[in-house]
Amino acid sequence: MISGLNHYNLRSEAKMMEILKSFYIEILGLELGVRPAFQSNGYWLNVGDKDILHLSETKKNDNNPANIKNTFDHMAFTAQNKNKYIKILEKKEIKFHLRVVPEIGTEQIFFKDPAGNGIELIFCKT
Repeated sequence: MISGLNHYNLRSEAKMMEILKSFYIEILGLELGVRPAFQSNGYWLNVGDKDILHLSETKKNDNNPANIKNTFDHMAFTAQNKNKYIKILEKKEIKFHLRVVPEIGTEQIFFKDPAGNGIELIFCKT
């Protein structure tokens, strides 16, 4: 039985991995966590004490077929202080769009990281 989402992993070349690390720390406020000494290079990024985003370097033998469309659309984070994020995104000139979903009492901000992965920030109206 599944009891929750543990983490997600983004795999890229070393240069992009460093760019993604900076992006998720500077823009979203994730914190650099402790990562076991695996043979591959990478980072674990945390919210509090929990690692939620793993960044890892592309393996030498990785060969992703160019003819297969990616099925990943976005990762959603529950967040607070919508205006803070809007200011950060505007200051960094990151394109985003807002959506209000009154049926479930949320506001959402959608944007992309430097590798093109979708990010959604969800703000609950309570």
